Parts: sequence; C-alpha cells; structure tokens
Amino acid sequence: MGLLSYFRKFYTSKRKEAKIVLLGPESAGKSTCLATLCNEDLAKVIPTRGFVIKSLLHDGYRLNIWDVGGQRSLSPYWIYYVSRVDALVYVVDSADKDRHKEAAKELNQLLQEERFAGAPLLVLANKQDLLKALAAAEILELLELSSVIDRSVLVHPCSGKSGDGLNEGSSTTSKAGAYCFLS
Repeated sequence: MGLLSYFRKFYTSKRKEAKIVLLGPESAGKSTCLATLCNEDLAKVIPTRGFVIKSLLHDGYRLNIWDVGGQRSLSPYWIYYVSRVDALVYVVDSADKDRHKEAAKELNQLLQEERFAGAPLLVLANKQDLLKALAAAEILELLELSSVIDRSVLVHPCSGKSGDGLNEGSSTTSKAGAYCFLS
C-alpha cells in the first residue's frame, strides 16, 4: 500500500481534496519521494529549505502535499508551517540507525500536537534499496508506534529513488512482506 492508496481510504465521496504534510529528519528522502510521485527528474532534487507545496491528482482526488524541510534548526517549527492537516507522512531513512532515536523523539512530539490530532499517519521506511535498511516492523518498534491508539498508523517500506512502495495498490503485503497496520 503506497502513499496515494493509503490516504484514498480516508476520503469521503463529497470531499475531493486533502492536505498532507510530509515531515522527517534531514536527508531521510522526503523530497526524493515526492519528486518520484510527481514523476520529476531526481537529478534536480535539492534539500527543501522552508517548505514546498505540490498537488497530485489521484483517482479524482487532489492531494496537496506540504514538503517541510527536515533541517534540525527547522524541526521545532514544523508545527507552525501547517494548520488543520488531513494526514501526516513521516519519512525515515531505514538505513540510518544512528538517527532513529532522534526521529522517534521528533515524531512523538508531532503526535502530541493538537493540530495533528487524529490525522492518519503513514511512516515511509525509505531507502529500502540499501543493504543495511531495517524492515518496516523494526521501524515501527524503533519509533514506538505500537502504542498509538488515537489514529490509524501504517509503516511502509519504500525507496524514493526507485519508487518501489510509493504508489502501490492496497494489497496487504509488500514485496518484503513486512509492514504493520494499526487502527
């Protein structure tokens, strides 16, 4: 289940637009994932400074995706970039084990914010094409998401560079066979 199909199930027939915020640590691959979804040239992807808004059309729905820079100096201000979001996408570098505790702390702080209350969360366990990448189930555990009960949570493996896992259908298993869905 990729980004587009995951959020599709939260839409109603009357509502044809969603505001999604894309967050995560610096160099996790947020901009690369978004560029891949938008069929953009990955050679032109640069780190986001501030934020970028892109719109995607998917099955008649418009997804307005706010790509917010992940620099450490910006992370305390993430909550001020957006108000009333329909969903959160948090991208982590699955192979960067040194930064998983930091990512967990930042994500936990985000989930406590009232403006994100109840918004479904999709964690993209990015960079699955790297040999040292952890499986989605391991990312779920490291980010301490198994105890989240106030929202739908999905941790899904992907590769922003190749596009694997970003725009799949709604099957319940991935190629790696390891992702976790909680509701």
